[in-house]
Amino acid sequence: MTPPRPARRPAPDTDAGAVGHRLRALRMERGVSLSTLARTAGVGKATLSALENGTRNPTLETLYAITAQLGVPLAAVLAGPAATPTVRGTTVVATLLESFTDTDASYELYRLRVRPGGEQVSPAHQPGVTEHVTVFAGVLRAGPLDAPLTAAAGGHLRWTSDVPHGYAALGDEEVAASLLLRYPRT
Repeated sequence: MTPPRPARRPAPDTDAGAVGHRLRALRMERGVSLSTLARTAGVGKATLSALENGTRNPTLETLYAITAQLGVPLAAVLAGPAATPTVRGTTVVATLLESFTDTDASYELYRLRVRPGGEQVSPAHQPGVTEHVTVFAGVLRAGPLDAPLTAAAGGHLRWTSDVPHGYAALGDEEVAASLLLRYPRT
């Protein structure tokens, strides 16, 4: 008799099962097939299926690509009761601190850490989405890939993020920053 395989556990700072459930629910609400969403988000069909089933932990890049195609903010798949989820990308670690709405927009506030030695590339968000970054430590290069901006501690960056954009720590110091995303209501 073969011993049972241990259950695959999500990363301690994200609940892969809950994220997958929310991804599937959003996809189905929009009447989009798994194949179509995988293709338009540039994600493998097997990867998307594993994410929806909670057997694979998503990266920041993957979640941004999928949520952009679903037309929802990242917090729509991360937020749960009393959650402060953290997602990891190539060089960025983002912890959702709060999400809120007003009459004309939804907002997500994140604590960011950007490790030196690489660049995080994010796909385009929905039209009109803006990002606002305040740097607390280190030097950050961020913004549209074709026109990046730079700020040191105490500085602030703002750009429209409906184009591919990136984040990189300049020098050897990790960047500590806050990120506010503004999603206009349509």
